[in-house]
Amino acid sequence: MTTAREPARESVREPAREPAGAARERPPGGRTPPCHLGEAQFQGGPARAYRDLRREHGAVAPVLLDGGLPAWLVLGYRELHYVLSHPEIFAHDPRHWAGWDDVPPDWAALPGVGHRPSVLRAEGAEHRRRYTAIQDVLGAVDLFELRARAEEITDDVIDAFAGRGETDLIDSFAHRVPALVLASLCGPPEVDTAGLVHDLIVLIDDGPDAAESHQRVLDRLRWLLADRREHPDDDIVSRLIAHPAGLADEEVVEDLAVVFGFGARAVAGWIGNSLRLLLTDGSFALDLSGGRRSVMQALNQVLWEDTPMQVVAGRWATRNTQLGGQRIEAGDMIALGLGAGNADPQVRRGHAPDTQTGAGTSANSAHLSFGHGEHRCPYPAQEIAEVVTRTAVEALLDRLPNMWIAVPADALGWRRTAWNRALTALPVRFSPV
Repeated sequence: MTTAREPARESVREPAREPAGAARERPPGGRTPPCHLGEAQFQGGPARAYRDLRREHGAVAPVLLDGGLPAWLVLGYRELHYVLSHPEIFAHDPRHWAGWDDVPPDWAALPGVGHRPSVLRAEGAEHRRRYTAIQDVLGAVDLFELRARAEEITDDVIDAFAGRGETDLIDSFAHRVPALVLASLCGPPEVDTAGLVHDLIVLIDDGPDAAESHQRVLDRLRWLLADRREHPDDDIVSRLIAHPAGLADEEVVEDLAVVFGFGARAVAGWIGNSLRLLLTDGSFALDLSGGRRSVMQALNQVLWEDTPMQVVAGRWATRNTQLGGQRIEAGDMIALGLGAGNADPQVRRGHAPDTQTGAGTSANSAHLSFGHGEHRCPYPAQEIAEVVTRTAVEALLDRLPNMWIAVPADALGWRRTAWNRALTALPVRFSPV
């Protein structure tokens, strides 16, 4: 297996093995205890929390998850690149975690951290087999047809509130468009996907019913799978069934649930965060009438500065090692600070877009918002996400060009989580049409 070349940075050298049975020594955390990822400093904006953690601990910081469970949060761009490029040291399977004995059965993070038989947690040849199938199937989606479908769906969604003169763009738009577009990839119009759309929206919202909705998504996908075996068509379910990888039924269901769950949440956050930027940042608002370039700049700037997937859990150390000056022990959990890595001052100047002039924003995709390495978001999925996001944002601005936010920009609320960066609401007003 070929991996990316190791970045030239002293703190990211090849990890050293430690003698078996070495005494476990947690870092003292300097002058402050480990940061809790649910604490208030992450809620209004994670940038300051990342700066404080980086100043206190360096590129890798000890943190506490919900329930006081310890993990390492990787803040450095190069350190993230290293972790994501070395699955033999930092495994994807959470069963490597040494902390399971301390996990309560009702732990809030369990759905996202626990093991499932999906491509997300598969490793080695098994992962490559299933990842290749997903990549091939998504790569067969015609992006021109997808854009036309996304435009039609977006127009229908806008029609539902365009005559009111006001709406919450998160609930009525950002959540609905990606769920509807992704569900439409499951089959022709006569396939009833209304229930799937409803449950995807609940998953995006991440409310108390999210676990039940996830189970219903799996059940609906099983029904679709059975239907597609009887009536194959030109859709992603039928293509996965027919793929040479020979996926078992439950593999198809689990892997589609990953595609839809992550896809719907990421695109919803990308749409919402981009609209916030376009409606509150004067440098974008002044340029909106000049063409499409400013929209694409906004979308790319969001991936650098407000990426929806801020922290991902995770990876698990398979052996004692060192990373970013910290001692990592076999079985430790590694939380991937993708948002922090994008903001790393060590690489920011060389990679990030010039947000003052917009120079290079359309082409610069060196951010880590789609991950890196063998478990990165498949490139066709990235293309689909961009088509849906850009189509939705452009169509909305075309239909309601005089839209403005209905509250001060600093009064907008963010979800109370360090894992995702997404608005709770984006109230706007506009002239009814």
